[in-house]
Amino acid sequence: MVDYRNFEQFLHSRMKRRNLIIGAGALSGLAIANQFSPQRAMSADKPLHVYATGRFSNYPFTLGVASGEPYPTSVVIWTRLAPEPLEGGGMPPVNVPIRWEVATDSDMRRIVSRGTVLATPQLAHSVRVVVEGLQSDTWYWYRFLVGQDASPIGRTRTAPLANSYLSKFNFGLVSCQNYQQGFYTAYKYLAQDDLDLVVHVGDYIYEGGISTTSPRKHNSTEILTLEDYRNRHALYKTDTNLQAAHAAFPWIVTWDDHEVENNYANNISEIDTEPDQDRAIFLQRRAVAYQAYYEHMPLRPLSRPVGPDMQLYRRLSFGNLATFHVLDTRQYRTDQPCGDGTKERCPENLDPNATITGKAQEQWLFDGLNSSRSKWNVLAQQVPIAQRDMKPGEGGTYSMDKWDGYVASRDRLMAFLGQRQPSNPVSLAGDVHSHWAMNLKANFDNPQSATVGSEFVCSSISSGGDGSDTTPAVEAYLPDNPHIKFFNNQRGYVRCSLTPTNWKTDYLVMSNVTTPFGTISKRASFVVEDGRPEIQQV
Repeated sequence: MVDYRNFEQFLHSRMKRRNLIIGAGALSGLAIANQFSPQRAMSADKPLHVYATGRFSNYPFTLGVASGEPYPTSVVIWTRLAPEPLEGGGMPPVNVPIRWEVATDSDMRRIVSRGTVLATPQLAHSVRVVVEGLQSDTWYWYRFLVGQDASPIGRTRTAPLANSYLSKFNFGLVSCQNYQQGFYTAYKYLAQDDLDLVVHVGDYIYEGGISTTSPRKHNSTEILTLEDYRNRHALYKTDTNLQAAHAAFPWIVTWDDHEVENNYANNISEIDTEPDQDRAIFLQRRAVAYQAYYEHMPLRPLSRPVGPDMQLYRRLSFGNLATFHVLDTRQYRTDQPCGDGTKERCPENLDPNATITGKAQEQWLFDGLNSSRSKWNVLAQQVPIAQRDMKPGEGGTYSMDKWDGYVASRDRLMAFLGQRQPSNPVSLAGDVHSHWAMNLKANFDNPQSATVGSEFVCSSISSGGDGSDTTPAVEAYLPDNPHIKFFNNQRGYVRCSLTPTNWKTDYLVMSNVTTPFGTISKRASFVVEDGRPEIQQV
């Protein structure tokens, strides 16, 4: 069985074995194992990588492999041919056939499904295969082959059958991985964890330019074009710890703002950003950003964008234990009220027509919650739902980019949860680069009102740098927010362990991320009991 605790050794062993099988005709793959930004590796003593119609300049699978969207009998597997990943991929403008294999063992000896798919220039030579006809609730291994080159081997898992009994389910919650601001060491530890799934709730890439003071560097100025976005995704995916996490588990992904531009809202650019303040120009930018996102994520073909529009909200179930209602709170929202930022409420903050989800998605969510028969109903979405009054004492200030900025949307959701009482609603969120555990209240201004759900917010993988255990500013306003049960300002991820009787959340924190040598530890744990939404520390 593949040991994902050291993915660099894993890559090396897989490539070494492949070379023994096929002879000395391929690169060992150490370029992706030993450096974050592979450069051209051609020299007179290195063989060319030959495929059916031409030659690669370098090892083609520099971005690794990934899987996602697990159904009971199918799963998506992904890779992209990119021998020159930071230079547009380095592929000629031709279709290239890629072979794929799925097996029930890590040595790829018991092949249960195989085929060929075309990598096309239109999708940056990325491929996704919806592998059908698989057994439910089963681990599989997969790889891609082109010419004499083999990709790293990934591991994935199908979902249990609908409504089947599931006694336990573990997943990791992650977000916000600014490449410049820290190393992805948290992903090294996540790849070692005992998980069935990873849920990423946004800010997979960041669109900004090059920092002169950060531990790592972006590869260009602020990204605007399709090639810019492709190169930025490629830069992030050259990180071997991120590759390890993708290779170890299937992922469910959704975006937040930085996959396009900071704090954008629907077709509205960030207020002070040029040159795309014009909505038509911004939609062109959104279109290429969505295109690049789709090209680099293990999403099903139903999510392929059409111009500036992309279907991302969707629903995935795991037996009778959990249903994930995956939301998109960027593409359909109205503009942030009160001029955005963190400030006191203004009349538009309470506008009943303002929305963070859009009307159609809100109704889709309510319909799904109303009909769900799962024990746990998970809202996998981007920004905190719970109110966070950031002004100590009298009055209040709130982040207008979160659900706090869209009070009518939140009130409708809280009212629905209170009235219809779907089984155990739990919100997941990211965005704020810190860990939070919060009760969802029928009325956040009345601490005695009913608790109608729970919310767990994960910190960032790297965004914000090392951080600290807490901050004086947050500590000052926590007494004004009694529904907030936990805050931590370090980097890391969240592990969620579900059974039919309780949900346990572990907050895992990094000692530092500004060096690649940080260590991880458990900072706190909380449980929610079936039928009792109040968060309890353990």
